[in-house]
Amino acid sequence: MPDLEQRYRALSRQFHPDYFYNAPPAERRASLERSSYLNDAYRTLRHPAARIEYLLKIEGFGGKGPDQATRHVPPALLEEVFALNEELDEIRAMRESGAAPEQWTVRLERARQPIEAKRADHEAQLERLTFEWDAAIDRHASAAERQHILQALRERVLERNYINNLLAGIERELNP
Repeated sequence: MPDLEQRYRALSRQFHPDYFYNAPPAERRASLERSSYLNDAYRTLRHPAARIEYLLKIEGFGGKGPDQATRHVPPALLEEVFALNEELDEIRAMRESGAAPEQWTVRLERARQPIEAKRADHEAQLERLTFEWDAAIDRHASAAERQHILQALRERVLERNYINNLLAGIERELNP
């Protein structure tokens, strides 16, 4: 990331609108556009999740928004989803039967733990795959190897989105 920061600062100085204050209107507009694009690109590249989403999009593996994560349970998560849904049903029944909030909130927090662990694991996998991608690009890896990494990234992103939706569901149960 230090290289990204360094390049951003250099380009920012080159295109910053303050340096085009006395330039003709067309050049000032062009400077504003370049500066805006540069800032957007920097924000995207600086945040790992946004960078991965953008990479998948430009490589043809995107286009299926986060809502896809709610349609189909990723096969790797079937067991966790089944167990969580059973637990949530039981907790809702407890709450509806008048159980004290301390009883069902403890169970919700306990149900959240394995999902949080799964999210942390996915974040680590995404980080590893990102390093693999960068290394593949640096060594000019074959298209097949790059495609394999992109497919794995896409699967992890879809699973992560699903996990985030599960955690959001737990949060909604905690704060009805």
